[in-house]
Amino acid sequence: MIEFGTGGWRAIIGDVFTRQNIRRVACALARRMKEEGVAHEGMCIGYDRRFLSRESAIWFSEVMAGEGIHLYFVNLSAPTPQIMFTVKHMNLPYGAAVTASHNPAVYNGIKLFTRGGRDATQDVTDPLGEIANALKEEEIVSLDFDKARKQGIIEFIDPRDAYLDSIVSQIDMKAIRAYRPRVELDPMYGVSITGLKTILYTARCDVDVINDRHDAFFGGHLPAPNPDTLRDLQKQVIDHNAQIGIATDGDADRLGIIDEKGNYVPANEVLVLLYHYLLKYKGWKGAAVRNIATTHLLDRVAEKHGEICYEVPVGFKHISSAMDAHDALIGGESSGGLTVRGHISGKDGLYAASLLVEMISVTRKPLSQLVQEIYDEYGEMHMAEYDWALTEESKKEIQQRILTDKQLPTFDRAISKVSYMDGCKVYFEEGWIIVRFSGTEPRVRVFAEARKLREAKELVRVMADFCNLPFED
Repeated sequence: MIEFGTGGWRAIIGDVFTRQNIRRVACALARRMKEEGVAHEGMCIGYDRRFLSRESAIWFSEVMAGEGIHLYFVNLSAPTPQIMFTVKHMNLPYGAAVTASHNPAVYNGIKLFTRGGRDATQDVTDPLGEIANALKEEEIVSLDFDKARKQGIIEFIDPRDAYLDSIVSQIDMKAIRAYRPRVELDPMYGVSITGLKTILYTARCDVDVINDRHDAFFGGHLPAPNPDTLRDLQKQVIDHNAQIGIATDGDADRLGIIDEKGNYVPANEVLVLLYHYLLKYKGWKGAAVRNIATTHLLDRVAEKHGEICYEVPVGFKHISSAMDAHDALIGGESSGGLTVRGHISGKDGLYAASLLVEMISVTRKPLSQLVQEIYDEYGEMHMAEYDWALTEESKKEIQQRILTDKQLPTFDRAISKVSYMDGCKVYFEEGWIIVRFSGTEPRVRVFAEARKLREAKELVRVMADFCNLPFED
């Protein structure tokens, strides 16, 4: 069955992610566009470097062409945020990117975007999934890709320059040129390398790159920027005496950061650093938005500057919606995705990376010093994150206990409140813990935040024991 989660439709290649199902999704979207009266406006599609991504984009396009819908085809592998930008820039009703983002190499998928370059919300994806699953192969019409190109129904486009120019226009390139930092890049075999190098070379940075070749298996590693996958980048930063190390995930909508000492900077701290920088150093104003599993340090920054931090469910579409509703300055999540007002409504690793390079250039302060500045002004909070693969049986057991029966373990501190907005989140006077199920994989995740890392880990241990999950520190 085709199931859309918080980050689009993702599935194992050859199992659920198949040519037949890709064609079903395309046909369902074509029908929706006709019902909405927007089919004549067309749509765009792009793809990343994963196995079968380009082929999948072609299969998708052939069905749209068969339905008579003009298809703008980005003919080079591209970052997901570039496709979102293109939907916004061309004022298209829909767009799609063939990618499974940071999932393992055996996965692929499709992310859908709506007008303005936004992640498609559940009221779009749920009906699409139902229609797609009900379709039979004989109901799907298509037109050969090359024939559709010759007829002008499929049109190759290259929106890269417009996308990069938009980022450059919003970054203080003069400050970066004056500082000229050394930057180490790790695109993790993904699609960010051309864009990031272009931006940084334009700013006269000294740049070194690793893991930039096309490898659909991502070097045998998970294409997600975390402490376990960025050890090579840490070494590069130290060996080359660089000011910053930047990694992006498979489709470049998320990033991971290494400071000048070779230390991994958690995504929560990156988000807080940028919000602090925009408010204190650039003098901008505005609220913040974070998902329910992201640091409450962001709330402290907002409060100190007379702003509000809004909490939403997991899924960047919720962050984008709340940013619009409150004219927020920044929105982000603990998995490394963020965006800033004035850019696209989705997360963008290239834009965030460029803004971080601007930050160290304007402040002339090392990243480690800027992190300490955060702690000095707002106090320390540290997060522990764990996840477990689940069988269908174990998933049902945990859901029954935590979400249906609303049972909780006994903690060593008083509970302030409990929220079931997205999973189960328990709030304490200082800190919190959340249990939620992944929207893209058969996994359960437990996050906790406290003043000390050991306290956060202990909160996770208590919850893991309660849910009969094996816990190893």
